[in-house]
Amino acid sequence: MGFFKKSEVKKNYELGKDLGSGNFAVVKEATKTKANPSAEIPNKVAIKVIDKAKVEDMNDIQREIEVMGMLDHPHVIKLFEIYDEPKKMMLVMELVTGGELFDRIVAKGSYTEADAAEVMKTLCQALAYMHQKKIVHRDLKPENILYASSADDAPIKVADFGLARVVSGKEMMKTACGTPGYVAPEVLQNKGYDSGAVDVWSTGVILYIL
Repeated sequence: MGFFKKSEVKKNYELGKDLGSGNFAVVKEATKTKANPSAEIPNKVAIKVIDKAKVEDMNDIQREIEVMGMLDHPHVIKLFEIYDEPKKMMLVMELVTGGELFDRIVAKGSYTEADAAEVMKTLCQALAYMHQKKIVHRDLKPENILYASSADDAPIKVADFGLARVVSGKEMMKTACGTPGYVAPEVLQNKGYDSGAVDVWSTGVILYIL
């Protein structure tokens, strides 16, 4: 995969403030250095710094990278490149500054029907694109939908592909995963599921909340 770079990330990026953190990763704002030749990558990016020692199964990270590498859509967070160092793996991604849909819902109290329709239309466009590529997200919720900027009319971007899978059509997905309030019944029934319908259920819950 052409995403992987061998040089140290610090040669090409100056790491800045923390944007968020999880069990095994920290997301930092970063700025391209003069040594970075890539014209396709914007000056400001987000870098997900993964601590390999804290990751139970690196195959999960490889799957996330595989999925993100297949996606190029205006409403999906873009992966630009990867730096694989001995102790850390760094994913250079599109920087968005508008926060989570969840925070926007809390701040607004509720959405107008027109605003909710716009969010839904955009989310469904992103989902249609992902499902066409046989990618199922499996963890859609307002915390994983980000705004590009703080503007009222900022576009949304689908993020966090840690639970996403590419479905082959031959095998069923059996993992019960996701977030309880948003997860589809078939995911919990332990009988297997093989389509993006589980994402559509989660989208319906998001619409209800909006």
